[in-house]
Amino acid sequence: MSTNLLKSYFPMIQSREEILVRIYSNPKLQQLFESWTVLQQKEFLDFCSGAKGIKVLYDSFFKEVMNPEYDPARLESFLTTLLNRKVRIKEVLPNDSTRLSDESSLLITDIIVELEDGTLANIEVQKIGYAFPGARCACYSSDMLLRQYKRARQRSIDPVTGKDTFSYRCISKVYLIVLYENSPAELKQCPDHWIHRSKTIFGTGLSMDLLQDYIFISLDIFRSKMHNKKVTTLLEAWMTFFSTDDPEEIIKLITDFPQFKPMYETLYQMCRNVENVMGFFSEELREMDRNTVRYMIDELQKEVDTQKALLEEKNAVIAEKDAIIAKKDALIASLQSQNANV
Repeated sequence: MSTNLLKSYFPMIQSREEILVRIYSNPKLQQLFESWTVLQQKEFLDFCSGAKGIKVLYDSFFKEVMNPEYDPARLESFLTTLLNRKVRIKEVLPNDSTRLSDESSLLITDIIVELEDGTLANIEVQKIGYAFPGARCACYSSDMLLRQYKRARQRSIDPVTGKDTFSYRCISKVYLIVLYENSPAELKQCPDHWIHRSKTIFGTGLSMDLLQDYIFISLDIFRSKMHNKKVTTLLEAWMTFFSTDDPEEIIKLITDFPQFKPMYETLYQMCRNVENVMGFFSEELREMDRNTVRYMIDELQKEVDTQKALLEEKNAVIAEKDAIIAKKDALIASLQSQNANV
């Protein structure tokens, strides 16, 4: 029933049988398909055939549907809604950040754009909430700010005279926007809130913009908060688009917010190229495996650190007790010596 529901809105959707025929008519695709687990095969066939909706946060899907070079209006709409101000994308920047390779592997998607006013926005998708999100995000944001500084220095030099007109007022704000499919522990401590906005403020009331703003979005918490609730705002609509693969919810979304229908059409058109989508899906599975390993390493390290701290605390208590016992032994020995001399 769900397949028929989606296919009535997106007639380009292929049936499960059509997809399987195309897979098994190509030995290379057949070999790849049979290398997956039964559950992975089912997931692939479900979203390609419309039995389930497409998971928009899959890297290739997200980058295609939100590609600011292909259709900037989509990402502009999302950023306008999220930042509560009109956004126009001026340029898509290459991702030449200095992140370590193991940290980069935790990122499913990482898009950096420059807005018309010079502001930088970095949109990231995280499937697994990694350890130390605050420290890592601060480093990423600082990397963006350094990039902003370098670009401002380059632009301030007159190409004819060579005169440098740089001023720190040329440095614009940077936004780090992280979409968490599965929130880290820190965000789960706030189960009543699915969006967190942060900027540096001073306890004295001093007004000074330090240019680094953060927006963390917990899509898993959003899903739990919106259960059986109607989507009424454009921001909620965007979050639903990013987080649901339920066919009925997708139909409600495109009915109430028709601007999302062309986005799904883009995705289902992608699914018609079975070979490409199988390649995307395989890479997604490999990436998730790497992320899971990295996450497990972080969690094990946290456990080791916790146990080490507890052991050190116990050793300190034991050492303190040993010192007290030694002091008492010394006192007893002193009293015995005095008694012997009497």
